[in-house]
Amino acid sequence: MGIITTKDLDLYYGNVQALKKINLDMKKNSVTALIGPSGCGKSTFLRTINRMNDLIDSVRIEGEVIFEGKNIYKDYDEIHLRKRIGMVFQKPNPFPMSIYDNIAYGPRIHGIKNKSKLDEIVEKSLKGAALWEEVKDRLKKSAIGLSGGQQQRVCIARTLAVEPEVLLMDEPTSALDPISTSKIEELMDVLKKNYTVIIVTHNMQQAGRISDYTAFFLNGEVVESGKTEEIFYKPRDKRTEDYITGRFG
Repeated sequence: MGIITTKDLDLYYGNVQALKKINLDMKKNSVTALIGPSGCGKSTFLRTINRMNDLIDSVRIEGEVIFEGKNIYKDYDEIHLRKRIGMVFQKPNPFPMSIYDNIAYGPRIHGIKNKSKLDEIVEKSLKGAALWEEVKDRLKKSAIGLSGGQQQRVCIARTLAVEPEVLLMDEPTSALDPISTSKIEELMDVLKKNYTVIIVTHNMQQAGRISDYTAFFLNGEVVESGKTEEIFYKPRDKRTEDYITGRFG
């Protein structure tokens, strides 16, 4: 059993069913890519894993999401859950404050006030996001002044600062240039040594390059999932093959 397992997960927005009987097992210390055409449910699924969909009034969820053996809807409060399952969004969204304060924000909320401890967390998190060498001399400057790719790595560092076990990434490179994209792809390969990464991507080449496992979503269902090379080179379902080869989607 993986670090996160979903069992017959259904999600409704009002009367509209967005996810249908999702059964997925996501392995620890790996990168799992969620692929599929726009509107197929992959971002909705990603947001279910750390209860971000709870913030939407009309949402109803049935089935189970099990994280490290416990049901996320019964055995965790959402604040504790989101500390352990962090999220990086599509567009870089650093806070309008210094680079240092962006990274120290989460640890401070969780009660860490000691300056030397915060210094240590900031350095470790920025190193973890492969950004330390680029920003170590400008930590007091605003994070908004950084390039898009650097801002996204600040957001990754900010997520790492509260020491999660899982990183959810919702198309984290779609707003970035190719050089920044390749830096974040390289980073994922390093991150999976210490974290479990689940990424939504529209980019087939990216999914093929960075992921160990792939799940193909279509119309709110998982058509198939498994090791990335099997999904890409020996798909069992014709719809998967059509999507990956660009015949639709």
